[in-house]
Amino acid sequence: MQLPEDQNGPHLNGKHLRPESLMMSYGYNPEWSEMAVKAPIYQTSTFVFKNAEEGKAFFELAYGLREKHAEEQLGLIYSRLNNPDLEILENRLRFWDGAEEAAVFASGMAAISTTLLALLKPGDLILHSEPIYGGSDYYIKNILPKFGVKSMGFRANTPIEEVEQMLEESGMADKLAMVYIETPANPTNHLVDIEACAAMAKKHSTADKKVVVAVDNTFLGPVFSHPLKHGADLVLYSATKYIGGHSDLIAGACAGPADLMKQVKGMRTFMGSMASPWTGWMLMRSLETLKIRMECQARGAEVVASYLQEHPKVDKIYFLGYLKDNPQQQAIYDKQCKAAGSMISFDIKGGEKEAFTFLNNLKLIKLAVSLGGTESLAEHPASMTHSDICLADRAVMGIGEGMIRISVGVEHPEDIISDIAQALEKVAIPVEAEV
Repeated sequence: MQLPEDQNGPHLNGKHLRPESLMMSYGYNPEWSEMAVKAPIYQTSTFVFKNAEEGKAFFELAYGLREKHAEEQLGLIYSRLNNPDLEILENRLRFWDGAEEAAVFASGMAAISTTLLALLKPGDLILHSEPIYGGSDYYIKNILPKFGVKSMGFRANTPIEEVEQMLEESGMADKLAMVYIETPANPTNHLVDIEACAAMAKKHSTADKKVVVAVDNTFLGPVFSHPLKHGADLVLYSATKYIGGHSDLIAGACAGPADLMKQVKGMRTFMGSMASPWTGWMLMRSLETLKIRMECQARGAEVVASYLQEHPKVDKIYFLGYLKDNPQQQAIYDKQCKAAGSMISFDIKGGEKEAFTFLNNLKLIKLAVSLGGTESLAEHPASMTHSDICLADRAVMGIGEGMIRISVGVEHPEDIISDIAQALEKVAIPVEAEV
């Protein structure tokens, strides 16, 4: 029996069901698959039409040749356009952010690149925060210019008034087409004020051109931050990370209003950047435990961060739970974050040598890039995830040679601390670093 539903989703006894409840079965009818309680993997490339007229009608809708009639739905055609596993997944995923529609992709970069190509054109300016994920930084600064799209960066913790001034002084304010931000920033955890960016985008929008605000919400979302509720137009994820959560798949996602998502999905169709049915099925599995995993990891991160904060070989820690000395960042956190998450970066005293010694002596924590999995991971941003950013820019962004990034997993936090402690014991701090 199906639950009653309105534009905000299913409801029961007058109350809308919460996302974590909808992840179990929403969008799937067991009658479709021999009464199986879980959706199967629809591992097929194409789907059979009942008749030629139906095939014609589906293609008319798929390619936007006409508007849908009342109650008409786009049927299944071909897995590059639509697939049951992806449709069920997207219908569930959108509830976390309160989005009208969502789309899943073959990777986080596929989600980002497809979205930017769908919404930007030659002559446009994309204004972006810094630092952002290294792949995104490279794409914006090195790939988009080949398509005639210019970019301008601003430090993630720069007051919006200074960003506005920089934009005006550039002489390109009238070309602004997108504000692209990653908050918290990777790997410094600096926050960007989403509402302020949305207000700036609105100011520069015209009747003929809407300036879109796109937010990479990978570090905190979709459980601890909801950018669409703070004025963002689109929210992006590397679904490889917390949404997947087990370091066993590669995927990306984008969610937002139907009009923008129509453009994004249209570009995905012709880029061929959709996720596979198998990946869609794996993500459905992961969504069922998303909230409990992220909450467990966040609790562990608080304990680990507290230990690092007091360690004599740690020069500085970057964690959203420690912002009281920065009122501006604390105010943003209080407004748009529900928890500090489980990403911790810290500067070890010394530099690359000391950072490598620490990383090479870890036993429980794995030395690997990526984040958000059930296992704890550690990496060196300057030489790994952000190595394609020039040294001077890394210095401005605050990504030093001694920075280490840790993604706290679901292990017992005291065991994680034991591993960190023994690895730090192996680090000999240079005399000049101790002064």
